[in-house]
Amino acid sequence: MNVFPGVDGGPWHVSAFRLSGEGQGEAEAVGRVRELRARILFDHGRRPDFRTTDGGYADDQDLDLGAWHFVGRREPGGPPLGYVRLSTPETGDLFQTRAYLGTERYEELLRECGFGAAETFEHSRLVVEHQARKLGLGVYLNAFAIAAARCLGAKAMIGTSGTADGQDRFHERFGFRPIPGSRRYVERYTEDVVIMLYRSAFPAGEHAGLVEQLENVFPAATVSARKAGLGGDRRAGAGAGRGSRNGFRACSERLAAMSLRSDGAEPCWQPVHFDLGRAQDEARLLELLESGAVREVLDTMEDQLTELVTSRDPRLRSSPDAVERAVTEQLAGVEVREYGSWVWYPWSGRLVHLLPREEFRLVRTDRNRGRIDRAQQRSLLGRRVGVIGLSVGSSAALTFAMEGIGGSFKLADFDSLSVSNLNRLRAGVHHLGLNKCVLAARQMLEIDPWLDIEIYPGGLTADTMDDFFSGGAGPIDLLVEECDTPYVKVAAREHARALRIPVVMDANDRGLLDVERFDLEPNRPVLHGLLGDTTSQDLTDLTHEQAIDVILTMVDRDRISPQLTAAITEIGTTLSSWPQLASGVALGGALTAEAARHILLGGPRPSGRFYTDLELLTSADRSTLP
Repeated sequence: MNVFPGVDGGPWHVSAFRLSGEGQGEAEAVGRVRELRARILFDHGRRPDFRTTDGGYADDQDLDLGAWHFVGRREPGGPPLGYVRLSTPETGDLFQTRAYLGTERYEELLRECGFGAAETFEHSRLVVEHQARKLGLGVYLNAFAIAAARCLGAKAMIGTSGTADGQDRFHERFGFRPIPGSRRYVERYTEDVVIMLYRSAFPAGEHAGLVEQLENVFPAATVSARKAGLGGDRRAGAGAGRGSRNGFRACSERLAAMSLRSDGAEPCWQPVHFDLGRAQDEARLLELLESGAVREVLDTMEDQLTELVTSRDPRLRSSPDAVERAVTEQLAGVEVREYGSWVWYPWSGRLVHLLPREEFRLVRTDRNRGRIDRAQQRSLLGRRVGVIGLSVGSSAALTFAMEGIGGSFKLADFDSLSVSNLNRLRAGVHHLGLNKCVLAARQMLEIDPWLDIEIYPGGLTADTMDDFFSGGAGPIDLLVEECDTPYVKVAAREHARALRIPVVMDANDRGLLDVERFDLEPNRPVLHGLLGDTTSQDLTDLTHEQAIDVILTMVDRDRISPQLTAAITEIGTTLSSWPQLASGVALGGALTAEAARHILLGGPRPSGRFYTDLELLTSADRSTLP
């Protein structure tokens, strides 16, 4: 069972389980599921066919056996408040949509949409108690069913939907689309019914973020019918006990399906802003809260307002009354809860209340003052920076974001985070497999949600080079180059020189900072002439050994550290790749940021190579103490 936060601070407890109907315990669970559905569908007499002659409730369907069932509660052990069913292709002959359309039309429809019966799941019987609908349980259960179907390998989901209460419009918000010509009145439901279809390769409409989150937890949410509180014994259902081989196999299959599924959707990395001063944003934020997608709400606005007024006038700190008056004046009659912006981070489920952009940035960079004055800070935030290579480059990108060097960024890297990257990248194990551009963009936007960031998750190629330097939202003002590919390193500099864009690079060895002021020296040879007349086109088809030789020439093989010299001959035999340490990467972020700040502010920072060799600078003979 997994717990997901609902609105008003209360949690939803959602159980996912599969029923076979075998054994007394499972038979009891089947009966309770059917009774729960029928009672909600009866709806105080609105659908009388779900009431039995003895006063009970019944919704008997063979489709229940072999299907996945999802039950939502307000608290563990509490009464079930909602339910939805997900049927797999194994029971496709029993699908309600097949019965509704007839087998011939059903199969024809799937062919027209480009799907086969073996990859189509059916979503049905979404029912929620009235009081729980307002709290977003229906949205949660619907999202859970979609997430489960995608984890299990569904290419499409199909189902029937009522229309009287806007159920069809509800499903459209998740990306379902009505099938033309399929709407007709159904006596049992006392309303028009329509067939709706969802393509799993597409984002789930307005609730794509929630579905993505639930995909990650579906396997852990599966329990037996007994644990779901719907009857059964320890032997009932797949995976009921630790020693159940069937349970292990079922869990393994679901994990494999989830791991191998690839729908081509790009992971989200942009936050969503809400201004409660606009009616439209207020309605959108309310809908978000009711969806249950918000896992955590962070509101420190009163503290932020205090920081704002004391940043403007530090003398206020000595007088709490003066601070309170200044805050009241700043609010100008606006409620604290409505001041500023609410920022939603879909990937973490966090909703954060922040000062308006300019005030937020004034406070966030306040401690830069004395080193960077406010006019300089505004100038820096008006610049656009390109970063190529988000391993070593991630330290630079994050340092730039923290220091306020650039308000716009273009990030390029084709690679995804792997376990061996965790020795030097600021990331967690839950980020494994995530493209490094997406990872860096998320982290930067968590520092400043108003940054303008464009990503190039395919890396830089001949096809994307021009757009990276000059297209998109605008040309870059400075390039940070930290990639490992000789062709890209040289081609990027050729573009930068043609456009008079300065380039900085950290070599991650001996604190080497490389600066090329193409903005001041448009005829300067690429990489200070170390490669002679070599162009990027000469570097397109290098062998592994040739690539290493070119890179060593670029960094000046006679000046590299003894440790790197010894490691080079081991690369590909005892070493998997270039040795790199987090301390060196962190230093590189500092060096490139320091150089970029001076360049962008028009300060002295000439072309050249400069070493901040900590091994040398912290040796015993360099100590300043007697």
